[in-house]
Amino acid sequence: MKSGNTSNERNEEKKVKEVNSRGDITEKIRSIYTLESIYKDHLKTKRLLSIIKSNKPKQKMFKIDISNYKEFSGKYSSIEIEIIPMDNKYGKFININVNDKQHYHIYFDDNKMETERNYINDKDKVSKIRVIIDYHIQSFENLFYNCDCIKSINFKKFCRININNMSYMFSDCSSLSEINLDNFKTDNVTNMSRMFYRIPLLVKLNLSNFNTIKVNNMNGMFYRCPSLVKLDLSNFNTNNVCDMSYMFYECSSLKELNLINFNTNNVYNMSYMFYGCSSLKELNLINFNTNNVYNMKYMFYGCSSLKELNLINFNTDNVCDMCYMFYGCSSLKILNISDFNFKKKIYVVAMFKGCSYKLKNIIKKKFKLFPD
Repeated sequence: MKSGNTSNERNEEKKVKEVNSRGDITEKIRSIYTLESIYKDHLKTKRLLSIIKSNKPKQKMFKIDISNYKEFSGKYSSIEIEIIPMDNKYGKFININVNDKQHYHIYFDDNKMETERNYINDKDKVSKIRVIIDYHIQSFENLFYNCDCIKSINFKKFCRININNMSYMFSDCSSLSEINLDNFKTDNVTNMSRMFYRIPLLVKLNLSNFNTIKVNNMNGMFYRCPSLVKLDLSNFNTNNVCDMSYMFYECSSLKELNLINFNTNNVYNMSYMFYGCSSLKELNLINFNTNNVYNMKYMFYGCSSLKELNLINFNTDNVCDMCYMFYGCSSLKILNISDFNFKKKIYVVAMFKGCSYKLKNIIKKKFKLFPD
């Protein structure tokens, strides 16, 4: 009898352990729901995937309420992103957190069989990743932040317009060389600050479909994208933008920049805007309205290839800082700043330092500015 009881107790303990283990796995799926866990330890061990959406037996087994992750079937249904990772490099592919849950679904290789599988091991080769984002996500802030394993991002489907924040969206994607935004929707976005922040390998960017009518912040939008050669922003509506500081900071390869339709009526900060754009030979700012701008420091710092700047419509009545504004603009031969207001107290330290001796002397003599 004693041995029988012991055997029964062992069986009960075994069952309890199995239930607890199953619960642990359930909680793991619920809480993580991200590729980061899948690729942990470089796939050396088998790991349960969060791809259980199409597998009802597994949903039942792990007691998952799949309704928590269903996409909305109405008008603004889904966003589908295709991601190509770097070879033999794994890590985070996406960042979305709402109330400690990740509301998106991940599929591998666009393959239905792969979707239905529950395990991935170190022999599986992942060449494409498809991500479906749930309907209630309203912010893409930090969406791909620091996801340095991504080579290409393609928005294949974008059937929603409820996204309102795209700040730092592609920030610090150090391996990213291609972004396809042809199907992208930005109708209700108000914040694009640092959206393409520090993407060193990005050579081209087609933003012709961008709707920026509600955007109020473009601070550092293309900050330190040193491989970008051309940017056509002629379709941008910037009526509501207040901050353009650091916008093209250290875009050192940029040779063509079309800002012809920029409306800067509400902009108050243009500091560091074209800082380090050393390949720009011309820049048309004829439509810039600077009535409300108070800060222009370092604005054209290091634009060493610029030969001419037409700033005839610049109003500097409210500007209080122009320090280092044209510092290092060594190729400038013509600079008409006759309408600049230097009558009030204003910081102009090293404003023309590094410009040609002739240009600097003419300006100093005319405006009697204090020395660098």
